[in-house]
Amino acid sequence: MVVATERQRKIRENDLKHEEEAAEKAQEDRQKSPYKKWTQVNNSREAYEAEDWLMANSPSAYRILRLLVSNMDRYNAVICSYKVIQEKLRFSEATVKRAIRLLKEHKYIDVKKTGTSNVYMVNKMLYWNSWGNKYAYAEFGAKVIISSSEQDDETKEEIKLQIKRRTEIEIKTKKTDQAGQTELVLTNEAG
Repeated sequence: MVVATERQRKIRENDLKHEEEAAEKAQEDRQKSPYKKWTQVNNSREAYEAEDWLMANSPSAYRILRLLVSNMDRYNAVICSYKVIQEKLRFSEATVKRAIRLLKEHKYIDVKKTGTSNVYMVNKMLYWNSWGNKYAYAEFGAKVIISSSEQDDETKEEIKLQIKRRTEIEIKTKKTDQAGQTELVLTNEAG
């Protein structure tokens, strides 16, 4: 039993090593590219016609789709509420609901619920935000976007305090021993 556990540990260590090497290589590749954020677009005739139809028939839905595409993670997903979309695009709630319904009906996006927010998954046959070898994982992971206006009053106050504290922190140095070692001291002027 101990041998199997040790063997499993070594296999896992090896897997982790390969994952780290792949992540390092991907990071190196990204640094070589002049493009830091990019999205692949299916340029087939059908995909072009679908996008063109959406632009012509519902500019609001197209703007929402582009908002989702520009914020989706590398697996084509983003989590946000209707309120975030309303605020970002200055749309009414009714406009957002109609546009999301149209996008779902015509398979531009798929929507899943998570609490009071939605997980929007952009159709990978239209847009893709990662390398082709990650294509099979389009519905995993998500970038989360929240709006401060959706938070309760206590959370809003905490956010304001955190922002204020960040701007009021001062770094000072102070000698701590006879060897001349210096200690950095963070002081918060707000107390």
